[in-house]
Amino acid sequence: MQTDLPLFLRGLSINWERIPQGSYLRGIPALSGPGPLSFCSPVTFFVGENGSGKSTLLEAIAVAWGFNPEGGTRNYSFSTYDSHSELFSALRLLRGARRPRNGYFLRAESFYNVATREEEYSRGPGGVPLHLHERSHGESFLLLARENFAGGGFYLLDEPEAALSPQRQLTLLIEIHRCAAAGAQFIVATHSPILLGLPGADIQSFDGGPVHPIRYEETDSYRVTSLFMSDRERLLRKLLEEEP
Repeated sequence: MQTDLPLFLRGLSINWERIPQGSYLRGIPALSGPGPLSFCSPVTFFVGENGSGKSTLLEAIAVAWGFNPEGGTRNYSFSTYDSHSELFSALRLLRGARRPRNGYFLRAESFYNVATREEEYSRGPGGVPLHLHERSHGESFLLLARENFAGGGFYLLDEPEAALSPQRQLTLLIEIHRCAAAGAQFIVATHSPILLGLPGADIQSFDGGPVHPIRYEETDSYRVTSLFMSDRERLLRKLLEEEP
């Protein structure tokens, strides 16, 4: 994954003066750090336990960039349920000199709604429907990625592995690598030890205080999976014996 092209998003910081005192955002340790977050690789992974704030920040970046909160391209404009936080209005994005040719915000939890809208939008002049609802969740998820990802684009993915088998996660990894090498930038919130293994990617952890860089082998996704695969029977025996 080699590219000398500048990144579209070089960094960000949070203006806490724009966040109400009683907001739950102030209670997320990962977001409480005093310094800005910098991006140094075409692919950045956000990792952390459920509720650590990685999807919250990714969503805020997407909305601040101009994407629809539920996903899609910047041309998508719809809302089935407003659940995004006010964090986007407090973000200061450090943009690069280069502008992306296209982009996409892909999130697992609202993918059904995006697939429905894609069907509606494609009925317009020049539209080519993908018929996503006629495919399995994983197939439609991967097809949408293949149709929208390209070199020179800016892509935000929230837990894309949720719909994909291990084999399809490898397919997505190849697609991300191909596009990043052609000048795309990805920011991905994930628990997948497969995706996290992408060579050259930067991994930012949301566990244990403010966001900080972490090595692949130090992530819980890798450590737990490795432990399970190497000594499954002993691990399960210990866990199940501890059950009340």
